[in-house]
Formats: sequence, C-alpha cells, structure tokens
Amino acid sequence: MAKKEDCIFCKIARHEVPASIIYESESIIAFLDINPVNPGHALVLPKQHFSNLLDMPESLASELMAVMKKIGYAQLKALNAEGFNLLMNNMSAAGQLIMHAHIHVIPRYANDGLEHWKGKPYEEGKAEEVAEKLRNVLNKDG
Repeated sequence: MAKKEDCIFCKIARHEVPASIIYESESIIAFLDINPVNPGHALVLPKQHFSNLLDMPESLASELMAVMKKIGYAQLKALNAEGFNLLMNNMSAAGQLIMHAHIHVIPRYANDGLEHWKGKPYEEGKAEEVAEKLRNVLNKDG
C-alpha cells in the first residue's frame, strides 16, 4: 500500500503532479481520468488521504456527493452527455487500483458501447438468508 507521500492522488491534490483539474475546493479535487471511458470521465476525491469510503468521515462523503452532482450536471450541459454513471471501487477485490478513495463520474451516451455488469438470480431461499445476515450487522453496528 502506498504511503501518503507516494500516493499519486495525494501528489495531484498537492499540485506536485500535473492533472487536468476541473474542480477544486479546500477539501475536494476533481480531475479528468487519464484513461477515460468516455471524454469528460472525471475522478472526484478528498484531498486528504483515505483508503476507501469506509475510512472517510460521513460529512466528507456528503461533500463528495454534492461535487459529483455538480460534475454530472456539467457533463450533461458541456458535453451533451445523455446521462452519467457514478462508480466507486472499494478495496482490491472490488477493482480499486489506487488506494486513495475516489469516485468516477462517467458521462454516458446512448449506444456508447459500454455495458453494465450482468446480474444473476439468487438460488431458492438464499436472498432471505443474505438479507438476514445483513440486517444482523446493520442492527448491531448501526
């Protein structure tokens, strides 16, 4: 795991590494992804280093959501996007490559060739079993 000093996103937030910055506040920075899914694909992240969503304070997560909303709106207006996706990978098993919490805001267009992941139905009785496990943790840990 990269230290804060070595983290590429921390370096971008400190303006030590160049990036196409599209938004910046005291606590949040957003810039264009260097390998975009579609032009305008942006990354939104806290300037302070947090590994993933679970590490950051809820107040900061709320701030990030407000910025994602602004960027999504800008993608619709400035790029004539027809929609946008919000995507956050948390931890390696979920596809997180850079261990600094960040959210992708991806402009979308009809027939842009991108596909969503495929779902699969639960086996008989499995949905209620999974729901019960989740309720137990949610009720215990809040």
